Amino acid sequence: MPKPFKKTYKFAAYTSTYITLFLTLVMGVFFYVQGTSSYWFLFGFVVVCYLFSFFIIQFRVQKFIYKRVVKIYEDVRLLDAATFSPKRVTTDMETLTKEVERFAENKKLEIESLKVRENYRREFLGNISHELKTPLFTVQGYILTLLEGAMKDKSVRKKYLQRANKGVERLIYIIKDLDMITKLEVGDLNLNEEDFNIIELVQNVFDLLEMKAAKKRITLTFDVDYEDSIFVYADRERIQQVLTNLIVNSIKYGVKDGTTEVSIEEFVQNKVLIRITDNGEGIEKENITRLFERFFRVDKSGSRKEGGSGLGLAIVKHIVEAHKEKIYVESQLEVGSEFSFTLEKAK
Repeated sequence: MPKPFKKTYKFAAYTSTYITLFLTLVMGVFFYVQGTSSYWFLFGFVVVCYLFSFFIIQFRVQKFIYKRVVKIYEDVRLLDAATFSPKRVTTDMETLTKEVERFAENKKLEIESLKVRENYRREFLGNISHELKTPLFTVQGYILTLLEGAMKDKSVRKKYLQRANKGVERLIYIIKDLDMITKLEVGDLNLNEEDFNIIELVQNVFDLLEMKAAKKRITLTFDVDYEDSIFVYADRERIQQVLTNLIVNSIKYGVKDGTTEVSIEEFVQNKVLIRITDNGEGIEKENITRLFERFFRVDKSGSRKEGGSGLGLAIVKHIVEAHKEKIYVESQLEVGSEFSFTLEKAK
């Protein structure tokens, strides 16, 4: 809350007193020289002179300050003169100065925020152009090679068309993820919430990613044997996407002969906490806060070799938040990472 202006009249009161004393003295000398004495007239003169001086000075100084402050607003261009009302201007210069400084500080913060957004926008455009142009140039290269004569060789033709198709599939993958994250950010994605067994869903994801994990000799496992089912209330398809993205990341950044472990435990009130823990590369502390940004990659060169749109974790965060739940990250470099999120238990 801004500090309110004090309605002060000190400046006008003191100045009016000095003017009145001076003019009264002059009038007294004049009466003395003339040899006349009119105390009632002199008293009336004092009252009228003081009141007239007081109101004129108070009004004119306020108007003078207001004009000068507006001029400062226009010259500095950090402040919007339209936000400053003449009703708020008094002769209390200390409070006025603090108010102007407060306006300046607020506008400075707004400008800094805009600069951060502009930098983010530039980085985002640079990332998306890179993500799109890589498969586009790949597809274009194979097609041009075929058009220049390689089409006549059936074996080369088939191989190049298959590689071009992979490039097109990657483009489609990126565009689908962009479309999804746009819907998530504007709240245009409807959730089909239902009761389902989260243990069974995790096992399904393990089965889908078994071959991918086997290539790096990574073991996908639960922390314990869950004999009883644990039912949650959420969108089954979206939560499967969350689990898939998180486990794929643990495989992508995992070490050979490593482990990706999933645990489900009771959380506060009617919540369960799903943890995905690995003993992979880990994440540097300064990168953790940026993990959920679109196209942000911890290891840009390595992760691109593994594929992906660079939007996986951003989508994960939006899906979890669309369920009005929380997602957490803990990681230590060369030790491993743990991603966890909450879900509502089925009633």
